[in-house]
Amino acid sequence: MWDWYCRNFTHKEMQCPCCGKEAMGPDFMERLQTARDIAGIPFKINSGWRCNTHNAEVGGVETSSHLTGHAADIQADTSQKRLIIIDALLRAGFCRMGVAKTFIHVDDDENKPQERMWLY
Repeated sequence: MWDWYCRNFTHKEMQCPCCGKEAMGPDFMERLQTARDIAGIPFKINSGWRCNTHNAEVGGVETSSHLTGHAADIQADTSQKRLIIIDALLRAGFCRMGVAKTFIHVDDDENKPQERMWLY
């Protein structure tokens, strides 16, 4: 359990909506909480941990970091929120982000190329 250092995130918001399972990596969650503290604004999580079924339903790739508990999609529906969230994620030590019109994907998957930012 990682409740003790993730005061702004609940297991419910990080669990798969399909099966209810949640297996987020504790280091990922600690770093996400650090980014949230730096940002000073709420992070609404659109997607945390995913089972294989849900990942396929939402069009996730077979190697998605959501499947291993090392990724989250954070709602960011304005340019100001995107800037604040990206800055905070970088300052917290994240170096893998995907930017979409309404969300930011962040992961700390060490099995993937580092220092990457992409667009959806």
